[in-house]
Amino acid sequence: QLQLVQSGGGLVQPGGSLRLSCAASGRTNTYVMGWFRQAPGKEREFVAAISWSSITTDYADSVKGRFTISRDNFKDTLYLQMDSLKPEDTAVYYCAARNHARTRVDGHDYPYWGQGTQVTVST
Repeated sequence: QLQLVQSGGGLVQPGGSLRLSCAASGRTNTYVMGWFRQAPGKEREFVAAISWSSITTDYADSVKGRFTISRDNFKDTLYLQMDSLKPEDTAVYYCAARNHARTRVDGHDYPYWGQGTQVTVST
């Protein structure tokens, strides 16, 4: 059973940056990895996904140009660099994984999830 352990997050001012990390307990070099988020009172939404080779990346329109997803397959770690943060980015962020070649934006396609980490963008 693959386990994902997240780190990073916290409180940042608007316009600031944060980096989230997600370390896997096993090899993920054949897995698609993704980030999702859930704001209070809202449904979980897709943020970004990356193929095992890093050749394919997908982003939600709301974060495109501000967030960068990346991975280090030697370390089995996924990252989300978040720049130009806005108050509307405030949410609990989750990493996820699926043992499949194609990226997906539906969280139901990901069987493995991290524990979640809070990101708060506020003055």
